[in-house]
Amino acid sequence: MNKKFLILSGASLLAIFIILGIAGYVAYDRFFTPAFNIASSARLYIDADDDTDSVRHKVQEVLSPKSMKAFDWMMKHEEYTSVKIGSYQFAPTDDVRMAVRRLKLGWQAPVRLVVPSVRTIDRLAQSLSRQLMMSEKEIIDSLSNAAYIKKLGYTPETLPSLFVPNTYEVYWTISMNNLMQRLSKEYSNYWTSDRRKKASEQGLTLIEVATLASIVDEETAVNAEKPIVAGLYLNRLQRGMLLQADPTVKFATGDPTLRRILNKHLTIDSPYNTYIYKGLPPGPIRIPSMAALEAVLNPAKHNYLYMCAKEDFSGTHNFATTLAQHNANAHRYQQALNRRGIK
Repeated sequence: MNKKFLILSGASLLAIFIILGIAGYVAYDRFFTPAFNIASSARLYIDADDDTDSVRHKVQEVLSPKSMKAFDWMMKHEEYTSVKIGSYQFAPTDDVRMAVRRLKLGWQAPVRLVVPSVRTIDRLAQSLSRQLMMSEKEIIDSLSNAAYIKKLGYTPETLPSLFVPNTYEVYWTISMNNLMQRLSKEYSNYWTSDRRKKASEQGLTLIEVATLASIVDEETAVNAEKPIVAGLYLNRLQRGMLLQADPTVKFATGDPTLRRILNKHLTIDSPYNTYIYKGLPPGPIRIPSMAALEAVLNPAKHNYLYMCAKEDFSGTHNFATTLAQHNANAHRYQQALNRRGIK
């Protein structure tokens, strides 16, 4: 009797262990092994309009869970009832428990924010709003507010010099004030003592470096030419010559689509018209690129005073040391424009 009891008890315990083992394996497989059908990392963006139902839908759509039931159970178990906005990154190795906890506790992953070299603050706002949770209108309203700009230490004319085009890591939910604090910090980081010294050696303030760099950017898209162009304009500044930079005239017209600068444009009375006013204009005519900033700080040494686009429309330029050479270059370019019917 005792022997039979022992056998039955042993069999029962074995059965229980088997059942527990199976249950444990199922639980482990469901909750603690890779939970999603994603080949590489994926991002989930949770905004202010989301609730737990819409979060669940985004999880299903973006992450393709192996078991939505397991995700639902874990949401309930972890008491995920309060949605935290943000950008969340998930890896193929994440399990359900880790994923739900990340959402519940608001463990955001930073996004890579590209600050571009663009012509206008409006275009900057468009770019930033596509990368961050804030709206384009919020950015434009702030960066067109004179009091806000003054608080940053700039004027509407000099504001473009604040932005140093690069890629930065920030949170998707960053506020406008925190964003500007971060970009101001990056500005300070860029302007090292060595760069400040180089600017001083060129006889330029930091804003003037950005202003000249913006002209260089508009003159050429070829990075290899930028130090040459920067050196040319520095030569003119040092000689007290008018810069006579066509991009500043285009800026003065307010028409960025202008393809050809005519004599009538050269008479526009604007501080940005460097055919009339000596020195640099009041501020950058665009957000200058890093390549152009570095070109102004490290200009090519030469005697060029004039430049003209090449008549082959390659995007490069003919450079000249004398006005006679320049006039010959300009004549060939004007003939090329006429042949193409560009007015």
